[in-house]
Amino acid sequence: MSNEVSSKIKSQVRALPHKPGVYLMKDRLGNVIYVGKAKDLKKRVSTYFQPSRKNMIAQPKVRSMIPLITHFETIEVKSEAEALLLEGKLLKEYKPKYNTDFVDNKQFLLVKVDVQNPLPRFRLVRNRNDQQSQYYGPFARAGMLKKTLREMRSEYGILLADARPEEIEPGRYRLYDDMRREIYGHENTVTVESYAERVKQGCEFLEGKSREYLKELEEQMQEKAAEHRFEEAAELRDLVKAMRLTLERTKKFSTTVNLKMSPEGVLERLKEALSLDTLPNTVECFDISHTGGSFVVASMVSFKGGKPSRGDYRRFRIKGFVGNDDFRSMEEVVGRRYQRLHDEGKAFPDLLVVDGGKGQVTAALRAFLILDIEPPPMIGLAKKLETIIFPDNRPPLNLPHDDPALFLLQRIRDEAHRFANTFNAELRSKKIRETILMDFQGLGKVRRTALMDKFKSLDRLKKASIEELQTVEGIGRKLATQLKEFLESSGNSSKHQKPSAQDH
Repeated sequence: MSNEVSSKIKSQVRALPHKPGVYLMKDRLGNVIYVGKAKDLKKRVSTYFQPSRKNMIAQPKVRSMIPLITHFETIEVKSEAEALLLEGKLLKEYKPKYNTDFVDNKQFLLVKVDVQNPLPRFRLVRNRNDQQSQYYGPFARAGMLKKTLREMRSEYGILLADARPEEIEPGRYRLYDDMRREIYGHENTVTVESYAERVKQGCEFLEGKSREYLKELEEQMQEKAAEHRFEEAAELRDLVKAMRLTLERTKKFSTTVNLKMSPEGVLERLKEALSLDTLPNTVECFDISHTGGSFVVASMVSFKGGKPSRGDYRRFRIKGFVGNDDFRSMEEVVGRRYQRLHDEGKAFPDLLVVDGGKGQVTAALRAFLILDIEPPPMIGLAKKLETIIFPDNRPPLNLPHDDPALFLLQRIRDEAHRFANTFNAELRSKKIRETILMDFQGLGKVRRTALMDKFKSLDRLKKASIEELQTVEGIGRKLATQLKEFLESSGNSSKHQKPSAQDH
């Protein structure tokens, strides 16, 4: 680092604020070579350029990086938590050469337990790839860890990554085929609750192993430091830090997620989180979808016992007005749905969810007020921060990101969104088909409709033979031949999926 560069950096450091933020170290070509977060930008960044730091334990990679730094940038944020989020985004964006995370190092492994699933499995991974699962480690010796998991399978009857359990009836599973059942020696037919006890025992064993391994590493780190073998000590220190972080996350996760939590348990948790009077066994969720203000549609999905009840899904075209207004659309479809249930004397759901914030919730509530019908318990789920909005005076609620009640709400909302988008795509596809057939001069609306009712999609219509086209009422051989030639000359092809739920 030249004197000129050093002077420039020192000047930059002196101007830094004592505030949280993220810093980006850059080389002479302007490449981001390191990204870090700080509770205090001035204190943290200055440590990189103090001569006294050279003899302290530091990551060897970071030490070798410092001479390459010619300048840096900082981004101030409001809190340390915000700095952590921003750091993660920038790491994904820039993939800096000198950022080292020992959890991601190829020589280390984690044990992942996907506790959000009915039958969690224990598997080896190199990275934390979701926030719903529970992790143990990192562990250094892959061969020993694989052997440990096999021994755990024999001891506790847990499932590993290669298992393919079969649900034989609701809530009951066959874990292995007959041959493997003999090998593993545990009861092969389990309920979610009985298997959860096995998972609990396995996780307690792994946590004990992790703490035992952590203690060994801490002792080794102190020994290396005492022998002035600082690079080795630094590597062990980073591994210890990663293990402590994993154990801390696991502890926090365990306070929220009960490994014995069945679907009924999740519903109990949702009841508690939303202060409901009854268990939300039946949940209906609405979403509005449109494309640039056109093809405005709505969907309603139904979950019973925490699972999709696809036979009860509904789709809606907006009939009350022309244009794009999410609030009016929500008011209309909610009103139509519950006016019908009310008139037919059918039960309302235990919980109504709308995709959106205060505006969508107010619109849904307005529908009940207009109809003079008592609404069921209702919330909105605003996607930006996954904030739960209530129709009364309660303040917005943000559940922990690893809360099973939030997972269920997200799953229901995402299913409504998927279903609405599918309907929207079908309408666009149908419009394209109608436009193509309208270009053929020999067909009127009646025969166009008859053709599409017969063949269901433009792809199938194009593949139909002249004889098959003639089976449609009003289509003779001459017209069928002309239509066949027309379809073969058109370059457009659009598939249409037959509706799987009622349109309203």
